[in-house]
Amino acid sequence: MSNSDLNLNLDYKELGLKVGLEIHQQLNTSRKLFCNCPTKIRDDEPHGEIERVLRPSQSEMGQIDKAALIESKKEKNYVYQYYNDTNCLVELDDEPPQGPCEEGVYTAVEVSELMDMHVVDEVQVMRKMVIDGSNTSGFQRTMFISQDGNIETDYGDVRITSLCLEEDACKKVRDEKDKVIYCVDRLGIPLLEITTEPDITTPEMGKEAARRIGTILRATGKAKRGLGTIRQDVNISIKEGARIEVKGVQNLDLIEQIIKNEAIRQIKLNEIKKELIERNAEVKTGTENIVDVTELFKNTESKVIKSALKKKGVVKAILLKGFDGLIGKEVQPNRRLGTEFSDRGKVIGGVGGLFHTDELPKYGITQEEVDALKEFMGANAETKDAVIIVADRESKAVRALGAVLDRANEAITIGIPEETRKALEDGNTSYLRPLPGAARMYPETDIPNIPISDEFVENIRNNLPEMPKEKLERFIKEYDLNNDLAKQMVMSYHVDLFEELAKTFKVKPTLIATTIEATVKEIRREGFNIELLKEEHFEQLFECIENGKVSKEAIVDVLKGFVENPYANVDKILEIKGLSAMSEEDVVKEIKSIIEQNIAVVNEKGMGAMGLLMGRCMANLRGKADGKLINKTLQDELKSIVNK
Repeated sequence: MSNSDLNLNLDYKELGLKVGLEIHQQLNTSRKLFCNCPTKIRDDEPHGEIERVLRPSQSEMGQIDKAALIESKKEKNYVYQYYNDTNCLVELDDEPPQGPCEEGVYTAVEVSELMDMHVVDEVQVMRKMVIDGSNTSGFQRTMFISQDGNIETDYGDVRITSLCLEEDACKKVRDEKDKVIYCVDRLGIPLLEITTEPDITTPEMGKEAARRIGTILRATGKAKRGLGTIRQDVNISIKEGARIEVKGVQNLDLIEQIIKNEAIRQIKLNEIKKELIERNAEVKTGTENIVDVTELFKNTESKVIKSALKKKGVVKAILLKGFDGLIGKEVQPNRRLGTEFSDRGKVIGGVGGLFHTDELPKYGITQEEVDALKEFMGANAETKDAVIIVADRESKAVRALGAVLDRANEAITIGIPEETRKALEDGNTSYLRPLPGAARMYPETDIPNIPISDEFVENIRNNLPEMPKEKLERFIKEYDLNNDLAKQMVMSYHVDLFEELAKTFKVKPTLIATTIEATVKEIRREGFNIELLKEEHFEQLFECIENGKVSKEAIVDVLKGFVENPYANVDKILEIKGLSAMSEEDVVKEIKSIIEQNIAVVNEKGMGAMGLLMGRCMANLRGKADGKLINKTLQDELKSIVNK
């Protein structure tokens, strides 16, 4: 199947598309949610580490969550890196939590009021079981704050189901063979989780709803900025499909593509299910149906298999009756049913991948080996049987193929399994784990309930922050921004920085706005890491512009200089870039010198030499003098010569 087969003109209404969002926004509070540690993300060498093994426990209903059970079967250890000066024993789960951060509770109620939600009278802290290693304790503390709200979009209203205040998880550093490395610097940062009803009916509406919620969050002034501080989870289903939770959509622009690709995936999986049923396809699950075929590959030239056998591994195989030609069928752009099988094997078994007969002979596996494999497994061409093999340690190969058997059986029996999937940068998704159930919440016994008084809510209600529409009108009037630029700034994560700079420095607000929006994006497209640009860099830049130390033409080079030398001050950057501003007297001298060097052209063309000379003046003076000054000075000097 080619990519064009997936370029469907989808009728989302007919498909019965339903989408709900879960928005997770870090808060920029003075301390973490349950301890006094700062909400500071570190990138330097950690001071120490601890290692843990996490196991599932029963909920208050006496049940074990199936997602937690799957995680425990991966048999991984978890290493937690920490810093002595910004972490504490609460984060390492060696000390009881402290009372919740008051700023976090205040902001949670504030956002609730901005979305017209009903705030609870008393907050109960709950434990949500999470044993993928992202929490040292094996659970996440979460507080239900409010419910039943509403936001408006250009495509219709979206109901807000709930708002919770919870602690953020650890930051994953890397995933190794049998363990995962986390850092606890992010653990415990206050996080708002906002969940919508499945009122979203198109990909465009999904993006717009997420944008509107993000705008409300930023209006509080407490939303952290930067990559990873806001994450969107997207719940997607179609009429004849299943609910899929897509985790970790960090880029707002990716939401549309994620929704469209998931709708296509569910359509294609339904088509595959229909064909499998027509073929009378059959899958026998259970480890007794996993066959050792190592002997067939003892002389193979496949590098993957040879490497596994050299490490005392084995080759295991399973038979999938009726699957021939369908394992290689595309269900998302560049992702096939076989990719879905491989995802399960990788996540649950920890293997590197698998081979299936739809793609063989390939990867050093010969046609003779494929024929021998099919014959040994009893694969029948008439019934269109397929075979899948995995080469790895026996325990991992068996675990992986057991998971593939289950997934193949789901392809026949239910078509689209409900599951949690990971957002990929290309707009596709990959398997993470089963959808979590309700059996993972239980009360937190270390923190008493928190009363929310009417007076507390009323005080917040009477002091709500300025909303985007009001801010847009003010930006146009107060800062003389045009409508488009004002809209960009209102929606920007840098809106607070813009206002701070505009009020602090006597520099045109339009220049400030275009710098932190357009110019920064421009240098990012050139490959510069703009995440290294901090508020103090912009403060130094605009102070120099205000004082005439730097011309506006030098802005791009100064920002690039800060990216290249993030710890240098602006004077050092100007020295490195050769951008120190020239006095007006020196500008006149330089322009006169350029005219003298090109006097023959001036004598021949008169004022017609203006274009050529302007280019040469800018080449010498760009970043050292204002462009208007250069233009006027050159024009005046030329006129004085031509009019003699």
